[in-house]
Amino acid sequence: MRSPVTGIVALLAALLVAIVAYMSLFTVQQTEQTIVLQFGAPVEVVTDPGLHFKAPWNSVINIDKRILDLENPSQEVIASDQKRLVVDAFARYRIKDALRFYQSVGSIQAANLQLTSLLNAALRRVLGEVTFITVVRDEREKLMGRIREQLDHEAGGYGIEVVDVRIRRADLPEQNSQAVYDRMKSERQREAAEFRAQGAQKAQEIRSKADRDVTVIIADANSQAEQTRGVGDAERNRLFAEAYGKDADFFAFYRSMTAYEAGLKPNDTRFLLRPDSDFFRYFGNPSGKMATETPAKP
Repeated sequence: MRSPVTGIVALLAALLVAIVAYMSLFTVQQTEQTIVLQFGAPVEVVTDPGLHFKAPWNSVINIDKRILDLENPSQEVIASDQKRLVVDAFARYRIKDALRFYQSVGSIQAANLQLTSLLNAALRRVLGEVTFITVVRDEREKLMGRIREQLDHEAGGYGIEVVDVRIRRADLPEQNSQAVYDRMKSERQREAAEFRAQGAQKAQEIRSKADRDVTVIIADANSQAEQTRGVGDAERNRLFAEAYGKDADFFAFYRSMTAYEAGLKPNDTRFLLRPDSDFFRYFGNPSGKMATETPAKP
């Protein structure tokens, strides 16, 4: 029969082999890269995902190889025109050299602190060389590219590659925003008043020209009317003269009838005339001949 001691020894040996095998195996995930340490000193960097072997006394450290976020708190930057800006920026980076990263900063938290300082310095250098308008409106894309290049150059010594840097917001401080708003409002009001004054001047010029044109047109019309009226009066007088020359009695009768029609309108005329006046001569005699006046009695 087998001795109980032999069974126990075999069981312990199997357990020891299992422990050694467990300590000799490690897994690398798709999103990680692993550093193998021997007594605290790095000996190997494994980037291929899967199951790998190591010495039982070695340890491993997993480092993320995905693109990581760096959220930078808002910073106050002075532009080249001495205007203060509150800049809110962020960065995206990844660890390209795990061994250098581990030896220089050691962890992602420490790397974030170091990158925050580098990012703030790059923001102040780049934005301090340009004006406020350039940052806010004109060349923001180009400025973000320059900041990324500088940050990537400095972060390369830590085994880090900076993928992107973005300025989320660049505004004036709150205490300056109201002053800038008031100044912009005053400027717009001044421009509006200038435009209104120019419009009023233009309107006055148009109105004066229109009044002058109206005066000229009315004067020309009156002149033409007077000329036409003069020609008409001359033609009328000619016709009257011609009619008078043909038949003086008929012409006198016609003129008297016209005078009666114009002067004796109903409810509109008051006359105080002698019955034997020349105006009523056709009333007393159809021929219009006036009777010889009798001498007045003494």
